[in-house]
Amino acid sequence: MARWDEHVERETSRYADGGSRLPDDPDARQRQLTRMGNAAGGAGLALLMAGRDDEASAWFHRAAERYRESIVDAPPRSWGRPIGAMKALVIAGDWPAAEEAARWALELGAANAETPIGRYAAALALLILGRDHDAVVHADTIRTGDGFPHDVGDALAFIAAQDVIGYVYAIESVLESFETRDEYLEDIPVADTVLVLQALAARRGIAAELSSSLLPARSAGA
Repeated sequence: MARWDEHVERETSRYADGGSRLPDDPDARQRQLTRMGNAAGGAGLALLMAGRDDEASAWFHRAAERYRESIVDAPPRSWGRPIGAMKALVIAGDWPAAEEAARWALELGAANAETPIGRYAAALALLILGRDHDAVVHADTIRTGDGFPHDVGDALAFIAAQDVIGYVYAIESVLESFETRDEYLEDIPVADTVLVLQALAARRGIAAELSSSLLPARSAGA
């Protein structure tokens, strides 16, 4: 517990520090807002792991707000911002807000993106909105192309197809990739992508039974 509390303290301090010195320069401001979004998301993950779900939800919502605020002056095709917002709200379990973020991602043009990260944004948005048939096209593109983890693309495609066996193999591979890495966003050792995929799978009744120190204990068999 103490370790998670230390992560929470670090991330909330980073967030507060960023907010206390937001620059006026548009480019510097959008970068700072993104860093604040990352810190808020990190705090949310640490709180979730510590079993402090209500507090975690509040920080995930802050993360989504900062990502959305940052897009105003961000370079075109900054897909990490809507992806971060969608993931934060899905993990928070706020589906109406996640659906709003998904519509935002599509309004930004994710469905017409040519890059793998843009296709990921589109697939994620469409799955959140329940448009599984449309999501398959984007998931198939990233699972067979270069520049993006194929097992994540596999998991997205199998969620869309409601393929239980295929999904289990894919999500176990995604989890293993987290368990064998040395670096995590904001240095928070949590398999956040697995949490998002499991939440999407759970809505379709195909979530897998998973156990890992990188997941909240209650997430097994979501």
